[in-house]
Amino acid sequence: MEHLEPVWWDGDAVGYVDQRSLPHALERRRAASADEVIEAIATLAVRGAPAIGVFGAYGVAVAALRAADEAALAAAIEGIRRARPTAVNLAWAVDRVRARTDRDYLAEARRIHAEQREIDRLIGEAAVPLFRRGATILTHCNTGPLATGGFGTALGAIVAAHAAGKDVRVFVDETRPLLQGARLTMFELRAAGVPATLIVDGAAAIAMQRRGVDAVIVGADRIARNGDTANKIGTYGLAIVAAHHGVPFFVAAPRSTFDFSLATGEGIPIEERHPSEVRVAEDDTVYNPAFDVTPGHLVTAFITEYGIVEPPYFDSIPELETRPDFLFARA
Repeated sequence: MEHLEPVWWDGDAVGYVDQRSLPHALERRRAASADEVIEAIATLAVRGAPAIGVFGAYGVAVAALRAADEAALAAAIEGIRRARPTAVNLAWAVDRVRARTDRDYLAEARRIHAEQREIDRLIGEAAVPLFRRGATILTHCNTGPLATGGFGTALGAIVAAHAAGKDVRVFVDETRPLLQGARLTMFELRAAGVPATLIVDGAAAIAMQRRGVDAVIVGADRIARNGDTANKIGTYGLAIVAAHHGVPFFVAAPRSTFDFSLATGEGIPIEERHPSEVRVAEDDTVYNPAFDVTPGHLVTAFITEYGIVEPPYFDSIPELETRPDFLFARA
């Protein structure tokens, strides 16, 4: 799915696929300033926790090219870092790039991007044994190449299982209010040749009850040390339904999505988006959180580049923090 590469370095700017236009049009754009990087992230032209991390990393390189002085650069970098508050990958990537002592920000951004591709491959490889042959898998939101800049996390795991001959089939939640499942996940599964059926979010329960769902797999935007997981709104309800039906609930995410500074999900900031995304009448009062937090006890296991992380999470997740960075030697 190379043609779905969502982010790339483009001379003196960061290029990206405008995800707002998919699946009807494949529009490639450039962000040539920090303000344009911030706008692309805030308006969901670029979205998906790992992908905005990669994009933000390149954004620091863009900011360094344009900033008039150190104060302007610091302000631009902080603006990029805060463009979306829930996904920890963005702050992680920006902090890593700006910590580069030789100030070769582009080299560090490229390293992060290359690592993400390898991380996604390893996540997919680790996930394959979790799915039986002929399994029916349900997923929520979008976690493919568009969301990561690599091969995908949860969706990458599904595609890896398909490529391994598991003959999996997929139910795809539409993922309201912006339909990332209907617009993006279905688009990516078609490109990968994986059989998929689109359902409204409210049909997930009856799909589990009557259509024999074998597993649920989702991505994540931030994970606390106890396994509490922030992900696209609707994930928490899906985890409750999966638990009721005895369906395993997996979360696929790179180590960069784990926030080891948070003991529980209570400290995860939840972004609230504009009422216009859901409002029907102008005078409607709207509560529009972009994410919810699934308690760790509802998560069967996490799938990471280091393998499967299982309960008890207060032991296994902090252990993940101590694992060596084996992917690439740091410059």
